[in-house]
Amino acid sequence: MDTLSYKTISANKATVQKEWVVIDATGQTLGRMASKVAKLLRGKYKPSFTPHVDCGDNVIIINADKVVLTGNKWNDRVYLRYTGYPGGQRETTPAMLMEKGADRLVQKVVKGMLPKNRLGAALLKNLYVYAGTEHKHEAQQPKTIDINALK
Repeated sequence: MDTLSYKTISANKATVQKEWVVIDATGQTLGRMASKVAKLLRGKYKPSFTPHVDCGDNVIIINADKVVLTGNKWNDRVYLRYTGYPGGQRETTPAMLMEKGADRLVQKVVKGMLPKNRLGAALLKNLYVYAGTEHKHEAQQPKTIDINALK
């Protein structure tokens, strides 16, 4: 038995194959879409996935303003943050974030599904969210994928 044929290969920054993908968020449930986007950003759908390396794709989300939340989550769900000062707890709802911009809501939800370390911060820079159908990454020739086909 040749033991060298069973060697585990870890990806590194030089050997990673990164792609550009476009996802249409029209009619998609926010959390379900965001979890699949987080997996794409990490590279979990690739056979060469390595936990400590940025081996995920660059993801472009279009039509983020047409994302869906079920029930009364637009106003009942509350995101908390703390300024660091006494009495400085602030709360926002998805509806308030959507008023400021659809990209903020989607980015916040995806950020919560990524690792809370330097790698997670680097992965979030590979996410581009746009409220309309236009984006400025045509030069990268991104391929459109159906998010519902992913597991």
